Amino acid sequence: MKGFMTLVASAAGVHALVNRGDSCCFHLTASGGASGPVGQLSDGQNRIGDNSLSPADFCIDSNGAITDGNGRGCILTRATPTPGFSVGSNGQLEFAGSANFVACETGDNGGLNIYSTLSNALSQCKTINLMADSCSGSQSPPPTPQPNNGCGPILSSGNFEFPHLIIPIDSSSPDTAFGTSFNGTVTSTISSIFNFDIPQSDSGKTCSLVFLFPNKADLQTSSFSFSGDGKIDVAKLASVATSQTNFNNAPSVAEDLGYITISPGNSFVISTFSCPAGQAISFEMKNAGSTDLDFFQDFNPAPIGLFITVC
Repeated sequence: MKGFMTLVASAAGVHALVNRGDSCCFHLTASGGASGPVGQLSDGQNRIGDNSLSPADFCIDSNGAITDGNGRGCILTRATPTPGFSVGSNGQLEFAGSANFVACETGDNGGLNIYSTLSNALSQCKTINLMADSCSGSQSPPPTPQPNNGCGPILSSGNFEFPHLIIPIDSSSPDTAFGTSFNGTVTSTISSIFNFDIPQSDSGKTCSLVFLFPNKADLQTSSFSFSGDGKIDVAKLASVATSQTNFNNAPSVAEDLGYITISPGNSFVISTFSCPAGQAISFEMKNAGSTDLDFFQDFNPAPIGLFITVC
């Protein structure tokens, strides 16, 4: 079912929404490879680009399962509603931690059907994003990290790994590969992917992913700009980024590590894990509220940015 799960959605533009029990109801608009409101056929299929379709109301419950007005969930199999969807604080729909969906040609009326993932059986497909007109942040967010001391947020000689590649990706320019950067950037549309190479010598050791955010007055060779509520979501990715990575082809999320709320003068232990010796791993920092952050990643006093400490 995974590759053929058509999303439940309806045409955008109607804002008089109702709650159905403990659900929140909304409409979606597509952007990216295809754009426009999403309509629904009478049999429940959901499409972009067919103006003859009638809109329908759809709701998401507290488990992240979406149903349409007839209670249909995964409509191609008539299965029960599939959990795992969420509407982020910026209104963007996600499934299993990913905001990327697929719109594929139907062969009639120029419409595009919407799927959660790409399958070999589909053709002429485009990557899209879906924006809800309500329910922003209505689903339970990933858990806030509850860090123990781990390896600690203190950098000392030989006990930390510096990112070997920082790649910004931008949902407003989804096909643009910006290449490597010296800065980490998080805005309403930009997130940053950090690659780390874990040496074989770290075998058997413990690693902690940490974010260091000193006061600007403590910086000697770096600087940053910062505004907003400071909410950031951090995720481990399924594979590493490259200089050709853009928003549309970015690696999928393997594990959402939760939210942190950053402010200058603080350090955060985000996650602690067994060091994957001899491997490369990637983490993404993205906006989870109104954060606007840009910093020069630096290990000189005072260090700033995303690091892995080792113990």
